[in-house]
Amino acid sequence: MLDNGPVSTDPNTEPEHRDVPADPDTGTAEPPPKSRVALLAVIAPVVLALDIATKVIAVAELEGREPVELLGGLVHLSFLRNAGAAFGLAEGWTVVLALIACVVVGFILWIARKLRSVGWAVGLGLVLGGALGNLVDRLFRSPGPLRGHVVDFISVIEPHGTFFPVFNIADSAISAGGAIIVVLAAMQRDYDGTRHVKPVKNA
Repeated sequence: MLDNGPVSTDPNTEPEHRDVPADPDTGTAEPPPKSRVALLAVIAPVVLALDIATKVIAVAELEGREPVELLGGLVHLSFLRNAGAAFGLAEGWTVVLALIACVVVGFILWIARKLRSVGWAVGLGLVLGGALGNLVDRLFRSPGPLRGHVVDFISVIEPHGTFFPVFNIADSAISAGGAIIVVLAAMQRDYDGTRHVKPVKNA
């Protein structure tokens, strides 16, 4: 039989601390949630691949041509090279936007090691894939590295972006991912799987 050493009988002695999260509803200890890095690592490349593929098709089939009407005019495929941010914002800030995208990508990769929430993994995966998609344009498209114009080709309601700015798959992914993250933050759910719960005051 193994000797576990003397056992303290002092009622004031605190038990050894274990870093095991507690269920916020019951207060009972539960195993830490699994890492969700794999989920992020699947979503981001899928978004990136879809964005690149649709842009290649847009350049080949839409550049220099009249917009294509879809869904009875609800959506138009209208080619545009955008020097600004998502949805045509901050035009002319191409270099700054490229550097910001690099920072965003680096930050997501840095916190990924602590990622334990499915919702956060989906949201960050969408943002990461979208940021990489537009960053690829800024790095490799004309007029040059960090100054490349992003390919946009989706317009809603009308074909020239006057109702809503022309956008692409990457912009959509960034917006959807950002919305998911905002909702999770409002629900006080962190990317590491913890949840902030206000303490219940005893009557």
